[in-house]
Order: sequence, then structure tokens, then C-alpha cells
Amino acid sequence: MKDVFDYVDQHGPECVRELQAFLRQPSISAQGKGVAEAAKMVERMFSSLGAKVEVFRAEGAAPLVAAEIRGDGERALLFYNHYDVQPPEPLDRWEHEPFGAEIDGGRLYARGVADNKGDLVARIKAVEALLEVRGRLPVTVKFVAEGEEEIGSPGLDRYAKEHPEAFSADACIWETGGRDEEGRLELTLGCKGLCYAHIEVEGGSYDLHSSLAAVVPNPAWRLLWALNSLKNEKEEILIPGFYDDIRQPGPGEAELVESLPSSPERLAKSLGVERFVLGLAGKDALKRLCFEPTCNVCGLSAGYEGPGSKTVLPSKAMAKIDMRLVPDQRPDDIARKFEDHLRASGFDDLRVTWLGAEHPARTDPNARIVRVVRDAVVELYRKEPSLHPTSAGTGPMYQVAAQFGTPAVGIGIGNVASRVHGPDENVNVSDFLEGIKCMALVLERFAG
Repeated sequence: MKDVFDYVDQHGPECVRELQAFLRQPSISAQGKGVAEAAKMVERMFSSLGAKVEVFRAEGAAPLVAAEIRGDGERALLFYNHYDVQPPEPLDRWEHEPFGAEIDGGRLYARGVADNKGDLVARIKAVEALLEVRGRLPVTVKFVAEGEEEIGSPGLDRYAKEHPEAFSADACIWETGGRDEEGRLELTLGCKGLCYAHIEVEGGSYDLHSSLAAVVPNPAWRLLWALNSLKNEKEEILIPGFYDDIRQPGPGEAELVESLPSSPERLAKSLGVERFVLGLAGKDALKRLCFEPTCNVCGLSAGYEGPGSKTVLPSKAMAKIDMRLVPDQRPDDIARKFEDHLRASGFDDLRVTWLGAEHPARTDPNARIVRVVRDAVVELYRKEPSLHPTSAGTGPMYQVAAQFGTPAVGIGIGNVASRVHGPDENVNVSDFLEGIKCMALVLERFAG
């Protein structure tokens, strides 16, 4: 692979400039800013490879840009990425322009550089390097790039059902990843699922004088009592049937957690917390992070929230709840059980609106693509990667890969200081260039 790696070194500055141009195009799906323009840039980048490119559109959804380049072997490898990014706010917390794509001290700063535009460009450039140096690809390469991942991929189910051929492959390289605290590349083999609920309780038509609390029901108390029925002090979720369908981790998955080099205590310190729930420490904390579902309050609001005092009885109370799911929990089933529980507990006056749903997915640690990526990382970086049975977060791995029986592995160019979703999101320029080489090597080894 020296010839391919030499090409990457020689064309490194050009690769960086193309990434910068892509980063300077805002593509904020939550705000509807620049998404269509970014999709066109992705289409042009795929076309520059000589790929067969298709842009799928559906009403109310961002375009899905798909591409295919035929290779020599029988195998096909799918790259899943997204071209949308999180909003850059709060803007006053950035020391670099969110869409300036500045390089400072060897780091490239921009919203979306680590999640996920940097990885998308690295994969495109890996394919380019192989084509330019070898004139061919060792395997067929497919790309799917969506523009709604940061808002829960609402259009992806439809695209996958209507165009399954675009997703068909022998394995999938997932969107993103990075290095851990010790500089090891992290490989993730799954994603948790998600149910996201907005809950409202209404009382009077306007906020009342708080003296009336003696006789008028308070929506805030109704909401607090309802929330209190969801989980106890032992972190047990009390929704009947919530745990019924959970698939217990297999021996190989449990062994992966035992072998992880990451320190939960160091993680707690980096998060600014003194301890984890239930006093968990060591591998017990990691096992819970990987294998346990959650029921979390994301937002809570009622009444007067300004400075000083204002004695009111609120007319409305609101909460946002997310539940992270593990195999084989199903978001539609969990949503039904959630609503059934509220009704059975006497909270049928609460209005529940579902804002997001995704299935969990997990790849078998013994899948061939896992071995290929792990061996490629060792060959290139001379260091063992850390293998995580799943991400604690959520992504559409089920829609893209698992529902088609396709094993997927997450790997990327980020690091623990990349500030994904936060101010001054960044990657090391050197990691971006190494990521190009890594993806070229994965393609070469996957053919063998």
C-alpha cells in the first residue's frame, strides 16, 4: 500500500482544502439551512470519482445521495455518512468561526468536521487514491449520505424501503468515531435505539395567582408525579414490560467490555461529575453504559423561570423524555407501553407527542468486517484499537445496515478533544490524512 499512501501524502494539502470547502457550506438540518446546497456538493464529490450517482428525494425530507463504483471482487462495502450538522449555537462560546474551517495549531475547526463531514471526505479521498494509483477498486464501493441524521433521520426509513438496492452490501463502515484517552482508535459495533417523547399537562387558560393552589390543580405537580412513576431511586424503569424483550449480551460482547482500556473514573472527571449513578465504578459502569436502556428527562419547564419571585400557578407544564433502547427492544412497542403506563397510573390527562424513534442495532464481534478493520488499524497505526460492543448514543444503524443483515463497524477521525456537537468542534489534520490511508487499507484488505 506504499504507493497509495504516497499519493495521499503528496495530495494531502489538496484533500484538506476540499474538506475546508465542504465545511464552509452550512448544512444545519434542525434549522433548514444549507442542506440542499450541501447535498449538491456531495453529489459532485461522488461524481468526481466516476461513480454512478443517484439522488433520492421525498416530500419533506432532505435528499439522500447514493453512489456506487464497481470493483474487481465480488464483495461490496457500504460507507454510511451524513452531510448535515448540528446548530453551532451558542455562538459566543466559539473561539473560531463555526463555518470558517480555520487551521490552528494543526487542528481544523468547524461545525461538522468530526461529525461527520471529515469522515465522509476521508472515505471519498481513500477511493480516489486507490483509483488514481491502481486504476481500479479491489471491491465494489457504495456510499449513502443523508441530510437528516442530526434530527433523527426521519426520512431514512422511507428511502431504505423504496431503494433497498442502494443499501445492499456485505458490510458497512459506520459514520464516525475517533481516538480514546490513550490515543487508541475506538471501533464501535452498534448503536442504541431511541424513543423521544414531548409531554404536556394543561390546567387553566392562563397562569393564576398562586393563592389559588389551595383549590386549583397545578399542572407542574401532575407532571412531576407522572415523571416520578417512570423510575425509582434504584434507577429501575417502572414501565410494565419495559425490560421484557431485552437480549442479554453474548459472551463475546461482555468480553469486549472487560478488555476496554478506558477508565470510567477518568470519564467521570472529564464530564465534571463526582460519581456515577448507584455508585458504579470500573467495568460495572462501562457495562451499564453499553448494555442497559435508559429513561432520561431531557427538559422540564413550567411557570415563571425568570429572576426574582413571581407567585403564579402555572397553566401548563412540559417535559421532554428520551429512552435509549437496546436489542431487541422496539421503539413502537416501548412507546405503546409508555402511554399504557401513564393511563393505568391515572395520568390520562397528559398529552404525549412522539418526536423520534430509532431501533437499536449491534454487530457480532466475530463478523469478518470487524476482523478486517481491526487488523487494518493494527497494520497502519501499530496499536490495537479498543472494541466497543455498542455506542451509548443512537444512530440509524438499524435502518442502514441491521435490517438488511449487514454487519457494521464505526471508525473515524475524531478524538476525545474533538468537542462533537459543542463549540470549537475540531479534528487533527494529521488524523484526517491518516483516516484516508486507513480507509484505503480497509478496502484493500476487505477484498482478501
